[in-house]
Amino acid sequence: MKPPAFSYHDPRSVADAVGLLASLDNAKLLAGGQSLMPMLNMRFVLPDHLIDLNRVEGLNTIREENGALEIGAMTRQRDIEFSDLVRERCPLMHEAIGHVGHRQTRNRGTLGGSLCHLDPAAELVAVAAALDAKLTIAGKNGTRAIDFAAFPVAYMTPALEPDELLTGASFSCWPERHGYSFVEFSRRHGDFAIVSAAALIEEDAHGKVTRASLTLGGMGLAPVRASDVERALIGETIEDKRLREICEPLRKLDAVDDIHAPASYRRQLATVLSRRALFKAHERIAEGPRA
Repeated sequence: MKPPAFSYHDPRSVADAVGLLASLDNAKLLAGGQSLMPMLNMRFVLPDHLIDLNRVEGLNTIREENGALEIGAMTRQRDIEFSDLVRERCPLMHEAIGHVGHRQTRNRGTLGGSLCHLDPAAELVAVAAALDAKLTIAGKNGTRAIDFAAFPVAYMTPALEPDELLTGASFSCWPERHGYSFVEFSRRHGDFAIVSAAALIEEDAHGKVTRASLTLGGMGLAPVRASDVERALIGETIEDKRLREICEPLRKLDAVDDIHAPASYRRQLATVLSRRALFKAHERIAEGPRA
């Protein structure tokens, strides 16, 4: 299979890339290419212009600023995987990145490419939802910020105008003494998750939950924050019987029905994986600070 014919563009700055988007019809952005290139080869997308972001300056960064991790859109997944800063300040992301594809795809795949592709089963998309990420978007009218919760507008469709591109994302860091866990079920290692669960919790000195975040990937058109479960956990002590009761309503969530799994199976997975993720997050608080 070969891609359709297109004109290739190689900008060196965000302003140049935005200018090309504003002036060209039917243009697509190329980041890591791990999703776009197969779609081109299978003729799922037919652009007239391809704008390569790989030599745009300033989009490959990982830094901490004001209690948040600031990660550039063109940062390779492999760089995130081996970042000591990510491991220390955002261990949920560090754990999730190991489930993303394979080593070869992580070498090329980017944070921004994954977020903009917006596959509802993608691990970094679920992490962005779990951490209430804030995205920075550049366009011909300047830059704007958007909460990740407002980013998905339809299936695999981000809230980007035709002349806009994602330049980076900010992930708020939870306090050092918090619990985290990312678990998923897939047919094979490296496949997209049928269902994933990302859990974050904080507890007081008596072991009662004071803050919780639970996100389910693969259930629908976008990751689902289980807000009812998050609220129910507040003030509770994590123990198996009570956790089963709190997670049981997840069996009533809306879920997609496709060739990979029926909706009923996804609801079962959501209930079980959420319980496992929350319990593992609780255990990690008891283990103490990470080395």
